[in-house]
Amino acid sequence: MPLEFEIAPGRMIGGDNPCFVIAEIGQNHQGDMKIAKQMIQVAKDAGADCAKFQKSELEYKFNKEALIRPYNTPNSWGATYGEHKRYLEFSHEQYYELKAYADSIGILMTASGMDEKAVDFLDELGVSFLKVASMDTNNLPYLTHAAKKGRPMVISSGMQTLETMRKVYEIVKPVNNKFCILQCTSCYPLAPENVHLNVIKTYLKEFPDIPIGYSGHEQGLAITLGAVAMGAKVVERHITLDKSWKGSDHKASLDPRELTELISNIRVLEKAMGSYDKDMRQCEVYMYEKLGKTVVANTDIPAGVPMTLDMLTVKVAEPKGYPPELIDELIGKKLKSGVDSDESILKDNIATYS
Repeated sequence: MPLEFEIAPGRMIGGDNPCFVIAEIGQNHQGDMKIAKQMIQVAKDAGADCAKFQKSELEYKFNKEALIRPYNTPNSWGATYGEHKRYLEFSHEQYYELKAYADSIGILMTASGMDEKAVDFLDELGVSFLKVASMDTNNLPYLTHAAKKGRPMVISSGMQTLETMRKVYEIVKPVNNKFCILQCTSCYPLAPENVHLNVIKTYLKEFPDIPIGYSGHEQGLAITLGAVAMGAKVVERHITLDKSWKGSDHKASLDPRELTELISNIRVLEKAMGSYDKDMRQCEVYMYEKLGKTVVANTDIPAGVPMTLDMLTVKVAEPKGYPPELIDELIGKKLKSGVDSDESILKDNIATYS
């Protein structure tokens, strides 16, 4: 299989295709549909490919004791964890409204399905791809369930080992070969020493037939740009309208200006990656003609005399002559016509060639 697949109609990821950028809204919408739509628009305006949420069917994601656990923190939206999560959870009808809004402005929308029932709903919603959050990556029955939907999959790898990720690959690949794996460390915000971008290299070696990407929770732009330079073909970053808002994800999120700057820089970086072939570029010809050096005579050299290295030197000269990187080829060769000291050694004046 080629190192690319279609993640949405007309949009390929992997190979030489542009990096696919996911703006992770998550639950930074504060449970407010107006804010959620505003964030979708921010993602679109910044140039992101997709705006992403998090969808749970709470009774399938949590057991009863987890839902009634008291939740008294500065980030709480309810007295219990269940009340808190319900406050932030959009209904099916609201998701259809958000999807319609995203479609109307021309940006993809999806969500991390946090349980099998949520995956079923997202499939019915008609999202272009399914996102597997790090907390479900080692949930092997869930992975099989999601893979069987046949939609492209983006799988984060926070909190996992390489052995687990090999198992994920072995489970998903035979069922659904349209998937990619993202390097991720599940800390919010993420300190640079905990990022481990070199895992991208490990994944590229371990899984050479799927695209590899990066899901970042760090502050700033540099690390994500580094991931793209290392070969990440999918990038996911959390976004917010205000980093001071209540919620644990806001401080690890990009504001609209930062998101715009990140995507702009990714596109510049992709242009800069360029060709795999090293050669003189057309834009360098002017500088070469102006300052490129050439082999010249270090002394008068008569015709027919074998040249030695001490007869030659390298200068910026007119006209351009023998290239300096080939100066050793001139040793022992003879000139058809003699040259004076400081004159260029021209290729068409060489009497013999090795």
